[in-house]
Amino acid sequence: MKLGLNLGYWGAGNDASNLEVAVAADRLGYDVVWAAEAYGSDAATVLAWVAAQTKKIDVGSAVFQIPGRTAANTAMTSATLDSLSGGRFRLGLGVSGPQVSEGWHGVKFDKPLKRTREYIDVVKLALARERVTYDGEFIKLPIPGGLGKPLRLTVHPVREQLPIYLAAIGPKNLELAGELADGWLGIFFDPSDTSQTMAHIQAGLAKANRLSVPFDYCVTVPVVFNDDEDLAIDMVRDYAALYVGGMGSKEVNFYNQLAARMGYTDEAEAVQQAYLAKDYSAARAAVPKEFIERTSLCGNDEQIKKRLGLYVAAGVTTLNVAAFSFDTSERISILERVQALLAQVQAP
Repeated sequence: MKLGLNLGYWGAGNDASNLEVAVAADRLGYDVVWAAEAYGSDAATVLAWVAAQTKKIDVGSAVFQIPGRTAANTAMTSATLDSLSGGRFRLGLGVSGPQVSEGWHGVKFDKPLKRTREYIDVVKLALARERVTYDGEFIKLPIPGGLGKPLRLTVHPVREQLPIYLAAIGPKNLELAGELADGWLGIFFDPSDTSQTMAHIQAGLAKANRLSVPFDYCVTVPVVFNDDEDLAIDMVRDYAALYVGGMGSKEVNFYNQLAARMGYTDEAEAVQQAYLAKDYSAARAAVPKEFIERTSLCGNDEQIKKRLGLYVAAGVTTLNVAAFSFDTSERISILERVQALLAQVQAP
């Protein structure tokens, strides 16, 4: 299992710290650093900034929002980032959710699986430097009856094939990741129960006759070192409450649905009700301790080392560390400690 770094969102006064942590991850030999976007900082600009100040570490989008860019624009941006970074870019895509898609990007959130499939098809065509023609339900290139003509990407990515990752939570989207992508970007992953996630990805791999093709099971995990496990878990509560309670509407919240599938139906509803009522203290308190235990690395060295072994045994190929601290030095220390503990777990 390799290690990555997830820096999340930028632009909230954390830019200098994030860059310093990314440079440290590069120095330590981490495999990849990821940046996210929602409706604040965009990932592409951040990744260009990070790539310019690192040497070996890959830079990845976690994610580029599918409704926020045309597929052709994403191919252009990906090729440019791969060129600027010297072949270090990984393209992570996500369909986002209805609130952001419709409220921010003005794109109707319907048939997300079909939209994602068509989008990835066109991205692959463009990155292969073929003249792009496509007759889909949502993407038609060129527009029929118009003045457009089939065009080909004019720049060459460093690599013949850029790795494409899909952020997926629901069973059908997980299956789509296995069918079409080179890797999966996972969140709130429980390594002791892969039936909710990896089983669906493997079904997609089988459907596309790709079971023998290398696939990157790449999951982001909050990490907090503290001898008091309860205090460590409390550090993750706001994050869990935000996603389970507030990342989506009452009707559509994929993280809330995931928590329900993991056995926390009543608790997930309580978190969401409190969060949408803006009672954030009640929302964080309603997050089950066990949910955080199952999806995070919290506690002392021995506790975290034991759980790292579970991720290895589950078949995770890249574990993205989300270092939960507001102190830059402590964040770097978390990277160092996780690396040292994983080396012990994987020692012959």
